[in-house]
Amino acid sequence: QVQLVESGGGLVQAGGSLRLSCAASGRTFGRYAMGWFRQAPGKERNFVTAIMWNSGSTYYADSVKGRFTISRDNAKNTVYLQMNSLKPEDTAVYYCATGVRAQTIGPFNEKNYDYWGQGTQVTVSS
Repeated sequence: QVQLVESGGGLVQAGGSLRLSCAASGRTFGRYAMGWFRQAPGKERNFVTAIMWNSGSTYYADSVKGRFTISRDNAKNTVYLQMNSLKPEDTAVYYCATGVRAQTIGPFNEKNYDYWGQGTQVTVSS
């Protein structure tokens, strides 16, 4: 079992920055891909970014490329999402997730993730 707890969300003005953290517990952390997804009000949950365990390769949705950066610290069992140049359309609940299929099949589909955090709200005002 893996437990994930997100933190770092909040209210920020457009153009500002936030850093989200996702702290994991459980012996399997560090062996799976870690991803961030977000869900805006009335919309589906969408892929934002992911980082692979073995290669450290990162993937980003087009909408956040060049503005968001994902990183992980296996020693601290934590994955981070640095969000810069935030826009009102980035407003959403952000979830971190992990799972073996995200590592072996691919990190883009939320169905490949087995473990999810409770989410943290990010609100960007214009």
